[in-house]
Amino acid sequence: MTTPPPNLNAALAKAGRYLTFGLGVEIYGLPVMNVREIIRLCPITPVPRMPDFIKGVINLRGTVIPVLDLRAKFQMPEAVYSERACIIVVQVRNPTGGSTLIGSIVDTVEEVVQFNESQLEPAPDFGGSPETQFILGLATLSGSVKTLLDPEKVFLAEGLLTLTPAQAPEPQTTHS
Repeated sequence: MTTPPPNLNAALAKAGRYLTFGLGVEIYGLPVMNVREIIRLCPITPVPRMPDFIKGVINLRGTVIPVLDLRAKFQMPEAVYSERACIIVVQVRNPTGGSTLIGSIVDTVEEVVQFNESQLEPAPDFGGSPETQFILGLATLSGSVKTLLDPEKVFLAEGLLTLTPAQAPEPQTTHS
């Protein structure tokens, strides 16, 4: 009997604090340790010949940082930015060992939530989809499911991503 391969994301979601934010009806989370600040949506200077999901750059107190639109990165339908839209500035480790700041436009910022181990589950197997490599895990809180993202993999990945929306685990049924 062969053992199925382990879910590589099984132990990635760690108990701790996460900043939750919305994109459409989906709620996502990022580890608070990666979040540097949250700013209002401000004018973004376009950069020629960039992918559509890269909106351009902003000058944040003398530091020029790239800004991407997570809706576009995740191939979600385009939406008009509301007054609740903002930029989450995250710090990620780059492949050379240093770190970089990247801004991401989100529809809404929800709250900082403390998740404990009992609220965390590994990313489900969506039929071998490689897109789950960007998901640290799923967190359940008050009956809703939040997708916890891996900042380095989401923000440093080239190209578009297709994240399967978070789904509550299917209830187990027994047949007698």
